[in-house]
Amino acid sequence: MKNELRNEYFDWMYRLVCEPQYTNGLSYRELLCRLYETPFDYTIAMDGNRAEDGVDLRYRFGYEHNIEDPAIAFCLDDRECTVLEMMVALALRCEEHIMDDPDVGNRTSRWFLDMIGNLGLQEMTDENFDRDYVVRILNRFLNREYKRNGEGGLFTVRHNGIDMRSVEIWYQAMWYLDEVLKS
Repeated sequence: MKNELRNEYFDWMYRLVCEPQYTNGLSYRELLCRLYETPFDYTIAMDGNRAEDGVDLRYRFGYEHNIEDPAIAFCLDDRECTVLEMMVALALRCEEHIMDDPDVGNRTSRWFLDMIGNLGLQEMTDENFDRDYVVRILNRFLNREYKRNGEGGLFTVRHNGIDMRSVEIWYQAMWYLDEVLKS
């Protein structure tokens, strides 16, 4: 039951953020599997909120699939938040709380795939997957070894005055979305 529920949860997350209209029919299953295997370790305390959102995503899945909390706790809460969970939860939060526009439709996949692109992982489709490259990119992100403007992290901005490496992910996302709105 545990593995079955984990697979169902992974498939649900994948469908949330890899809609065909945004992926051009390309598959990113291997990449997302790697993101799901990688713990979201953070160094800025407020990024703990992103980790909590990622864990809460498990319970949203349970609610949407009529799975009771004890089953979710038993099957999914046996580890810390993963990079995939954090990124999916962040993409959902960006869409549902900040960028929601019924005239445009749901862009959760866009925000997620923008993060994948900003990390430099857009070429890591199932056909081109390079595990060692992905591990290096994830280490760069988690260790905040990306450029000052966020390039190589989740969000790249033209905001020259702020070192994105020293700012929590939520503020990085807000500056990024602000630039998206202005363009």
